[in-house]
Amino acid sequence: MYGGADEVNAVVLDLGSYQVKAGYAGDDAPKYVFPSAVGTMPPDGREVDGKKTAGRYCIGNANLAVPQDGLEIASPFTDGILTDWDAVEAIYDHAFKDQLRLDLKAHPLLFGEPSHTGRATREKQVELVFEKYDTPGN
Repeated sequence: MYGGADEVNAVVLDLGSYQVKAGYAGDDAPKYVFPSAVGTMPPDGREVDGKKTAGRYCIGNANLAVPQDGLEIASPFTDGILTDWDAVEAIYDHAFKDQLRLDLKAHPLLFGEPSHTGRATREKQVELVFEKYDTPGN
């Protein structure tokens, strides 16, 4: 790895239809690789402040390998295009908070994406990253 004075320490995320790769720019390999499939648990019927609790997501090898009643596994992609943005957000949370354990406010972010990614998908992805994770634009 190059360790020059101009090192930016950017985070790299490649959300593919089969697996997610997350790590740092300049590293030889990703730090974490996990399936992009997302397990969804139905709401358990509990209420918090008068509102029913939402279902939860199971992401990553360890979470998806455990048999659980009611767990449905699906992809956030439809025909190679990101369509399930709640699942995408859960994948980002898992990659940034659980795996890399970082605050994106201090790290620029680079995305890997296929050449057929449309403008609307790219804009939604950028909107999510800037608004939820407050990542810098430089």
